[in-house]
Order: sequence, then C-alpha cells, then structure tokens
Amino acid sequence: MNFLEFARKYPDEESCKALFKAYRDKVGVLCRKCDSREHYWQRTIDQYQCKKCGTRTTLRSGTVMESSNLSYKHWVYGIFLMTMTKKGISALELQRQLGLKRYQPAWEMMHKLRAAMGNRDSKYKLDEVIEADDAFFKSQSDEGDEEKDENGSEKRGRGSSQQGKVLVLSKTVPKVGRPKKHKKRSSFRYVKMLHIEDSGSEEINEKTEGAVSSDSRVTTDGWAGFNRLRQVVDRHVRKVIPPSETSKELPWVHTMISNAKRKFLGINHNNINQKYLQNYLNEFCYVTNRRYFGKDIFDRLMVTAVEDAWYGKLVYDNG
Repeated sequence: MNFLEFARKYPDEESCKALFKAYRDKVGVLCRKCDSREHYWQRTIDQYQCKKCGTRTTLRSGTVMESSNLSYKHWVYGIFLMTMTKKGISALELQRQLGLKRYQPAWEMMHKLRAAMGNRDSKYKLDEVIEADDAFFKSQSDEGDEEKDENGSEKRGRGSSQQGKVLVLSKTVPKVGRPKKHKKRSSFRYVKMLHIEDSGSEEINEKTEGAVSSDSRVTTDGWAGFNRLRQVVDRHVRKVIPPSETSKELPWVHTMISNAKRKFLGINHNNINQKYLQNYLNEFCYVTNRRYFGKDIFDRLMVTAVEDAWYGKLVYDNG
C-alpha cells in the first residue's frame, strides 16, 4: 500500500500497537526463564504470562523496541518508510518525517532495524555458484586523521585507514545457451557483504565459511587472500584478471559493489563510521535480496523486528 493508504489504516497509537501485537502473536513469545513458547495475554497489564512458570513478558521485551521511549506509531511508521522508500532514507530524513525533536532516536531506531536485518540474513547461506571479491568503502575511522603518502595525498585502497574492507559474495545462476550481446552470462540471485578487518586468507576463510555452503563453487580474482578458499569450499576457481576485465569475469559482485557505493553516497554522503559499516551493508543486502517482495517487505521486516532471535546481537552503540 502507498503512504496515504497506510496512514488511513493505522492512524493512531492504538492501531499501531495492535498491529505490533498481531505480529508478536504470529511469531510467538519465548520465555526468558524456561524457554517455553506457551503464553496467554494479560489484557489488564498489557503483558504476556508464561503458562509454565508464570514469568511475565512485556509487549516490547525481546524486540527491537525494548528500552526504546519512542511510541509504537513512530516504530511502525519508521519500518514502513525504511522498506517502502525505493532509494532508501537517511536518519535525518526519518527524523523529519516522524516529527522527532532529536536526531539520536531516529538514528538508533534505524541501526537496531539494520542489525536485525543482518541477524535475519545470517540464518541463510549462499550455495551453488558464487562470485567473491573484496571491496573498499569510504568510511570514517576512529584512528584520527588519514595518513598521507610520499606525495602528500591521502592513501587509497588497502593502505588507507579511511577505507572499510568488505568481503562481497554474490550467488549467481549460469544462463543456458549463448548470451545476447552485451548481456551477462549469468543471472543474479542473492548477495552477502561482510565487513572484515583485513584481507588476509585467515579472516576471509572464516567469513566465507559462515556465509557459504561447503559444497559451493566460488570464483575469485587472483588476490592472495583467496588462495586458501579450498579449505572451506569444495571448488575454488581462481582467475588472474586484468582490471579492465573484472566486470566481465566477475560481473555481479562488481555490480553489487557499485550499487551499494552509489546508495551510500546518495543517502549518507560517505559519512559512515566503520564501527557501523556492517549495519549499512545489512540494510543494502536485506533489501536487495527481497527486491521482488514488493509491499510484502514491510511484513517481513515487521516479523524480523518482533523476533526474540535478535536479542542481544545488535550493534548500535551510541557512545
């Protein structure tokens, strides 16, 4: 539905609270004490009570709303704007649209949701045919001013402290027959982007093992960090690719890198702290992997927002 339809259907705090509770009931509540999922609703105090041990759980407890002072309406409308805005939305624009006096609550809301997105996507592994490469995203570091090279210019690429290193993995499906002129030889399916501290083989193998099925075939360029991928996947195709040919040999992984950089530049103007880079990558991958969901992407993020599984795994430190 468009924004006008959404606003008519959920015009006030009570309707948004009822919507949030409907999703919480759909997902189920996990008792913190005995892990039971059998609860009944105490309407007089707006809490769930465990049928087994009697422990009570508030409607917000164990969801992205826990410890938040924002209303249900702010949260529901925030989720709608994040999912139904095709090109994405910044925290500053979300603050304006929700009528919040301060920037910090909008920023925290978005990072909680982004971390929940990453937690959801971490449950799935890429398989079959995969393209892999490392990329560098311009982002701020806590290490202070950027180091200069011998010519006085800022360092670029692997030697720069202002470049966040990211492992990019794209699942593709080879096309049958001869592709048309200027068309890619495969079709894109899913993407994962993982922030890494360095591009060495040890960390790349660790991240790849957690994101890719062991029976997959992974194609990479000739970077030394990929040399030991055979330790975690059945087949590793290593190609020494000239820079001018990378878009032909690894087309989809570079398309995803380009799309992500364009999105970050347009919304955040590259003003991203490396501490939170993974959260921004989570949002890009979550939306990209559900690009055909249409209006159902709001439904999927609402389910993710109320799940107990995210609890204690978010990174949105506001210090």
